[in-house]
Amino acid sequence: MAAVVGVVVVLGSGCEDPAPKKGPAGVSSAAAATPSPSPSPSTPAMPSLVGQKFADAEGAAKKLVSKPVEARSAYSDVPLAADHTAWAVCFQTPAAGVPVEPASTVELSLVAPGRPCPDKAGAALAPSKAPAASPTPAPPKPKTSPPTDGGSTGGDGGASGAGSGAYYKTCAEAKAAGAAPMRRGRPGYREALDRDKDGIACDK
Repeated sequence: MAAVVGVVVVLGSGCEDPAPKKGPAGVSSAAAATPSPSPSPSTPAMPSLVGQKFADAEGAAKKLVSKPVEARSAYSDVPLAADHTAWAVCFQTPAAGVPVEPASTVELSLVAPGRPCPDKAGAALAPSKAPAASPTPAPPKPKTSPPTDGGSTGGDGGASGAGSGAYYKTCAEAKAAGAAPMRRGRPGYREALDRDKDGIACDK
């Protein structure tokens, strides 16, 4: 009787299931232990650098590209200062959000501290203006003859007679200057010196 029991035990121990045990949700333990491959890193995007100082923007760009960051003045008629670390970024290439490779070139357009950005890169700060028309010069004032005394003016006070550029108080002065006789309409002629009213002064 004891021998029969031992045989039954031996036969029962050989009935084990050789299939591997399954984990939760029907996944085998071997498959669950295998790690999944990690995704490849994506290309970084260009950050927004507008409004930053060049020193800060350059540092951020250098983390993404291997080439030197190119800086230029945002105004076509304003040269870029040798020390432009404090200049502000107005425009950037590539634009923010664009994927960049290490070999990409980054260009930054800058303005001096306190100066506003132009409407577009390369605009002129002081556009040339047409020269203003020069004012018309005022005509020279005509020379006035000095007043004469009442005794030698006759009745016209020395105002008659054209060409009063030269003035002679008496005929003696006119003759001493070599201007006598003087005809009406000629320089120096005055009716006060034309005693006979014949249109020729200091002729006698």
